[in-house]
Amino acid sequence: MMIIRYIEPKDVNDLYLLAQKAGFGLTSLQPNMEKLAARIERACKTVAGELSKADQVYLFVLEDTELNKVVGVCGIEVALGLKEPWYNFHVGTQVHASEPLSVYNALPTLYLSNDHTNCSELCTLFLDPDYRLNKNGKFLSKVRFLFLSAFRQYFEETIVAEMRGYSDANGQSPFWNAVGHKFFNIEFTKADYLSGVGQKAFIAELMPRHPLYVDMLPDDAKAAIGIVHPNTRPAYNLLLEEGLRYKGYVDIFDGGATLQADIENLRAIKESHSVTVQIEQSENIAVGDEAYIVANDDYENYRAILVYSQPHQNILQLTKEQAKQLNVENGFLVRVLSVQVKQVASPELVNKLKATEHSRMAVN
Repeated sequence: MMIIRYIEPKDVNDLYLLAQKAGFGLTSLQPNMEKLAARIERACKTVAGELSKADQVYLFVLEDTELNKVVGVCGIEVALGLKEPWYNFHVGTQVHASEPLSVYNALPTLYLSNDHTNCSELCTLFLDPDYRLNKNGKFLSKVRFLFLSAFRQYFEETIVAEMRGYSDANGQSPFWNAVGHKFFNIEFTKADYLSGVGQKAFIAELMPRHPLYVDMLPDDAKAAIGIVHPNTRPAYNLLLEEGLRYKGYVDIFDGGATLQADIENLRAIKESHSVTVQIEQSENIAVGDEAYIVANDDYENYRAILVYSQPHQNILQLTKEQAKQLNVENGFLVRVLSVQVKQVASPELVNKLKATEHSRMAVN
């Protein structure tokens, strides 16, 4: 069975193996045993209520219980930029005009920004490639929204998600080569690693404080602005489904899109609900095609599983094994959320999102 739970210190070796598989560009999951162990400790202390808001992070793992193996990880940072600045580029506009010359130019620019200070962040999403089947990816990504809906009081008003930007198979980022490398004079992989392990002071020391004109960049760098890595595209689409949108902010290293939303507008906040557990023999439970994420809403011992039994009249039938994995009994309340997005967006919004997606993927 696949189950999602809080990360624990015993998971550090499995997490290290996942970090090795993640490759370039996943800043918050670097193959550094000491830093990974420290992040796990921070997550455990967050649940225990031992940290200030500036240090809090929730980390969840997807475990294959048959193998006792962690095969995926995801997280939520509670509040960005309260201890050290949180940087990104805002894609803005600079107008140059001269009436006597009949010249009017509106030029796209990149401004160094700290606009997402004190926002919560969806982070550290990675699933072992061998387990990218049976809705595991959607389960791992969307469980964070179910947790947010249950424990809204622990988070800020706005949630953001930095998407991994475009880089080639050798880890070369055209955006970094045209922008960051000019100011830092180090390779993209090293800058990304230093940022991922918390050594971010060099960003403030070396990044330009004046706007950068996009039209002065090479074509491949311009095309990479707002693009997401091919391996990240499924996660990007899932976040769009849940209500996040691109608002013109990109990563300062690889130019990847940053998505954001007011937490109150997330689908899970509106559609998740509590139902009562009814434990049955497996043969008595009707199973359909639609998948539901089910969580126990136990803050100190959070658990979530994926089921295919549909809630009916505020009752959810579970097998004994499912109830055991959730640590619930007959009559307990659990929170459910359909994996499938039921509410279809307007045709205008769908076309707009498709057009935006197509333009950003042109580099690939």
